[in-house]
Amino acid sequence: MQATVGSRGAREAGFTLIELMVTIVIGAILISIAVPAYQSQIRKSRRTDAKNALLDLATREERYSSLNNAYTNDSASLGYGAGGFPQSVGSGYYTITVAPPTAAQVGVAAAFTATATPIGSQTNDTQCQALSIDSTGMQHATDSGGNNTTTTCWN
Repeated sequence: MQATVGSRGAREAGFTLIELMVTIVIGAILISIAVPAYQSQIRKSRRTDAKNALLDLATREERYSSLNNAYTNDSASLGYGAGGFPQSVGSGYYTITVAPPTAAQVGVAAAFTATATPIGSQTNDTQCQALSIDSTGMQHATDSGGNNTTTTCWN
């Protein structure tokens, strides 16, 4: 038997406007929670690329120092090519620079500091605006306000 328009069977066959609106509201709430969490994870993965690049650069500096008794900020000497610093890393979300290294002096060891700075959309990572590593292996990080966030950013 077929239900006619206006009979009870026809009304139960579909969704009401209120049911659809409730579903849309629930979906919007879930999306508003999921999208920021997803973006945060993307920023963290890009930050990991920058940290790995800094650690690689520090290793290259130490290798160069063991052969030349000095550090350098010449990218070609470190095996990066003749492009010079800053070098783009992390699929173009960070640039790495090496400050002019200090030469060894009596009682003071030679030193270098390499810094990764976010560019493009990664600048929205206000928690970790600058990551750096120095010749002693010390890792540093600062947020957009210049506050020390080393524990948060390097772990």
